[in-house]
Amino acid sequence: MRTVAGPEAGALEARARALAVLRIRSTALAVALLPAAAAVVLLAGSATGSIGGSQDEGWTALRWVVTGGALVVLLLAAAVAAVVVRARPALTPTVPIAEETAPDLYQLVRDLAERLEVPAPSAIALTPDCDSWLEDRTHPAHAHRREGRDRGALAVEEPRPVRGAGGPGPAAGADRGMDRPERRAPRAPVLVIGSPFLWWMRVAELRALLAPVVAGTGPSVHPDIASARRFVRGLDAAVAVAARGGEPSSGPAPALVAVVRRPAFAFVGWVARLLLRGCRDHAAEMERAVAAAASERAQSVDYGLRIVAQEQVGLAYAGWDRLLTRVALPAWRMGRWPSRLDAGVVSALTELSSRDRLAEGFTSRLSERPACDLLEEPGVIDEATSLLAARLFHGGPPEPGPDWSPVDWGAYPEEVVDRKWRQEAARLNRLLDERDDAHEPIGAAPAPARASAPTPATLARVMDRLTAAPSDPADGTDGDAPRLAARLSVEVAREEAAATRAHGRGPAAGAEGAAGGPGGDPWIDGFAPAFPLQPPRTGRELLADHVTAMVCCAAVDTAGAAPGLDWLDGPALLVGGRRRADLAHPVLSLVEDGDDGPLRAWLGEVGVRPEKPVRLV
Repeated sequence: MRTVAGPEAGALEARARALAVLRIRSTALAVALLPAAAAVVLLAGSATGSIGGSQDEGWTALRWVVTGGALVVLLLAAAVAAVVVRARPALTPTVPIAEETAPDLYQLVRDLAERLEVPAPSAIALTPDCDSWLEDRTHPAHAHRREGRDRGALAVEEPRPVRGAGGPGPAAGADRGMDRPERRAPRAPVLVIGSPFLWWMRVAELRALLAPVVAGTGPSVHPDIASARRFVRGLDAAVAVAARGGEPSSGPAPALVAVVRRPAFAFVGWVARLLLRGCRDHAAEMERAVAAAASERAQSVDYGLRIVAQEQVGLAYAGWDRLLTRVALPAWRMGRWPSRLDAGVVSALTELSSRDRLAEGFTSRLSERPACDLLEEPGVIDEATSLLAARLFHGGPPEPGPDWSPVDWGAYPEEVVDRKWRQEAARLNRLLDERDDAHEPIGAAPAPARASAPTPATLARVMDRLTAAPSDPADGTDGDAPRLAARLSVEVAREEAAATRAHGRGPAAGAEGAAGGPGGDPWIDGFAPAFPLQPPRTGRELLADHVTAMVCCAAVDTAGAAPGLDWLDGPALLVGGRRRADLAHPVLSLVEDGDDGPLRAWLGEVGVRPEKPVRLV
């Protein structure tokens, strides 16, 4: 008895699990047809006289009940099948790469697929994330997204025999009749590559990293595995459709339509979830077997470089996360999006390599050819992925505009950092003015007289307010810090909600956008909603940020400091051309303890004059 090992074993296991999923589909179909079969037997038996008689009222009633039930079951099964077939599976938002814009990249992938003896991916796309995978986009609902992009598809040659990987050639499907010309092999999936990899990794490292991913095209185009995946994705999409089907309709009779739609889609969702639970374990094991077979097949391609490439994946993920949360997020919150995020990740990772002892020696790789050289116009691709990253992780508009404009790295300190500090300082000063007006004693001068001579925006005023004793000890608070923190939370939430409505995002916009209303669609290109990078900031954190901004504005205006950019920590204060990273502790002492001693010592060391007014926006 021959022992099967290597990629063949994983491919056989994947096929076995795929057949198990397909058996569940066949069982569901058989259950739906069982009442119809019983009705046919009763009708045929009645017609031939072998079951009951034409005058037997009991058998007549049974025939009508069974026939009616069979029709109802068939209608319900047809409705569920229609939803499963027509529901559009989730699709990852990506930037498509046409072959004429990256011929070297396509050639690399084509050569890699030929070396692995698997079909080449049908196309290549980039995602603004540190991951790479194969994605099936053969669903009919996705056909309109492929229009105009076929020029970017890899030229897939005639199917050829693939040893043990379940490829589309005659060797893979001869036992099922797949070698007939009228039976076309499934379309190969799209190769999705994380854009940070292209800019940080070298060409050889990228090839080694993509080897196990490209090797997965073999099992992906196997008819049984492809059918099982389509079935599971259809069920998953049907569950999502059923969950949205109960939402109120914007038609002429929304209440009546909702009464009919809710139970119908609830039934569809129940059936889809029931089938998903039945095939969940088999589908998971099928994907594990596919991954194991692909990994085993890729062992022969650049195995040593794959270890180095995996180390670079961890480093790239760390630098990319810091770049998004510390550098890009402050710009996104101000309506600006850095247009060269992928180029920035190289600077961030180079800085991380110089700071982190575990990353020492990685910068020596920079003398080799970077993988982004495989693109004809890397700057254009970088800008497209940067905009997509802003939409996915922050929810920005799909196109640049007056309130959503790109910013270059050279202009980042002036247009983002300095502007951010001025805006936060102005917000803090405005809340202090509101606090003064709220505590105006009876009989004081009217508001117009105060408006003619506004209180200067000074750092000294902020420190005095945060160190002052509570004006009313009976109110149970310990000073102005908690009240300012609460007011800042409300003010920032209000401004972010206004920006969300202006950009057509959020729940309010979603209800209108789903119905085609003016609010816009909150789903990114119909795929997925925005995922925030960070949880909402607390009132204390907001107050500390605003006090820090006020200190930085005073340092720029009175001590000759300048706004700067740190690739790992974001906005930075430069004093004498060097970054001052020791401001956090003095600010926290003032905000949390009401102690301005450490901050005043820091200001004296830098030469900041807190009594001087600062420039606001």
